[in-house]
Amino acid sequence: MAQNFHTVALLPMKAHSERVQGKNFRQFAGKPLFRWVLDALLGVEEIDAVVINTDARGILADHGLHDGDAGGRIAIRDRKPEICGDLVSMNLVLADDIDAVVSENYVMTHTTNPLLRSATIARALAQYKRSKENRAADSLFSVNRVQTRFYRENGSAVNHDPDNLIRTQDLEPWFEENSNLYIFDRDGFAKTNARIGTKPVMFEMDTTESVDIDGQAQWDMAEAIALYQQDQHQ
Repeated sequence: MAQNFHTVALLPMKAHSERVQGKNFRQFAGKPLFRWVLDALLGVEEIDAVVINTDARGILADHGLHDGDAGGRIAIRDRKPEICGDLVSMNLVLADDIDAVVSENYVMTHTTNPLLRSATIARALAQYKRSKENRAADSLFSVNRVQTRFYRENGSAVNHDPDNLIRTQDLEPWFEENSNLYIFDRDGFAKTNARIGTKPVMFEMDTTESVDIDGQAQWDMAEAIALYQQDQHQ
């Protein structure tokens, strides 16, 4: 596989999943879950290659995916034994890919974000590049805007005054990291050893599109949305 790319997508994928067994390869609204975000990444012209760091090369082959597919844009890397397992930091997996595949920029996402669209990834890349050119940011991560009333475990208010209720839309917005998109470069990653650099910019996403499948409840909700969207486009 050629080196020195401009933009590479990192899509880590493991065989085992703790809450939903085999979810990365389970059928989701007509095709394996992993294919949804993979197809979205391949639909972005700016992405030169998609690197899949995995301990499941054989399972991928059973589902028709091989190293060099998509006109050479797919690179499957066997995950090293020392970075396998549910408790291994994702940043160690990313560091291994970054060390092996040289690129100016990296886009990272998860197979558990099946509703993520190519157009959204392209918009995030454009925002990241503008911010980087203006020296306003060294990385980007996606978020959801939240404007609601929060309480601590003891019932005390966090971000509002219960004695002076204002409309939720007038509350200070908070932003939740939604684990859909991270964009960074080699230097930014090296400074923090993490996908969020020292000067990140937030990329706001639609809450429906950013559903992240953690358990069966999120799976059911995301699949219902995907099936509805398919029906609307028929």
